[in-house]
Amino acid sequence: MTKDRAWAEWPTVAVLAACYGLWVVATTALWEAFPAGAFVLLTVAIAWHSSIQHEALHGHPFRDPRLNAALVFPALGLLVPYGRFRDTHLAHHLDAVLTDPYDDPESNYLDPAVWAVLPGWKRAVLRFNNTLLGRLVVGPAVSMVSFVAADLRAIRGGDRGVLAGWLWHIPAVALAVLWVWWAAVPVWAWLLACYVGLSLLKIRTFLEHQAHERVRGRTVVIEDRGPLAWLFLNNNYHVVHHMHPRVPWYRLPGLYASNRERYLARNEGYAFRSYGEVFRRFFLRAKDPVPHPFYRPR
Repeated sequence: MTKDRAWAEWPTVAVLAACYGLWVVATTALWEAFPAGAFVLLTVAIAWHSSIQHEALHGHPFRDPRLNAALVFPALGLLVPYGRFRDTHLAHHLDAVLTDPYDDPESNYLDPAVWAVLPGWKRAVLRFNNTLLGRLVVGPAVSMVSFVAADLRAIRGGDRGVLAGWLWHIPAVALAVLWVWWAAVPVWAWLLACYVGLSLLKIRTFLEHQAHERVRGRTVVIEDRGPLAWLFLNNNYHVVHHMHPRVPWYRLPGLYASNRERYLARNEGYAFRSYGEVFRRFFLRAKDPVPHPFYRPR
């Protein structure tokens, strides 16, 4: 934390207020007037809320982590407990293990030995998941099955921290369920929006990291300033975020622009001009193999 940091980061507070406002409008008056448009905005609110949760777990907009957690407590997106998101994401920020099939909680790579014994249908699903289309369609299901299975193993192994993360998720979900039960939006539409909202987030995570023999070459920059950058709160400047994880979202583009060549040298030129380029190159084409190409068994 820098000494000159204000007690509150008001751009983040404003975004959070706008997100909750969007959620309220999409689930009430707009749903009654224009359900299709409300559904689109509902998925945006859910994905945006996850981006704000990411800011909260990194210490924004306030200095007190308990206050930050309280501000993003309601589980608008249903599927991922905030406490588990916080713990696994902070573990992911250990750059030395990025993309490791075991040590990086957010890795999409598998140990080649595990890949070798998978049944054919699982290989087909995971190959499809490594295209952008696949990540949008089956990606949320693939990631949640893997995530929940790993947490269940941890809970059975006696990990009280993981159990606590899920127990705290119960009241967080209850808040969202009570609102949806009262509001105009049908429960089925909210559940579908939760899946689609997570699908939108998969656009951001699709290329965030690549297998690379050097740690510095594993984290991407996508030089996009459009609607998706806003939805992801500039986390497309991902190498900047990993190098400066305490810097708030609204400062990342300026930080990158002030020393662009340094960051591109830092990540070995792993960069894309826009999300449009990402879609053109990888919508139907796998970005890389599922088995980690540089994994060495311990």
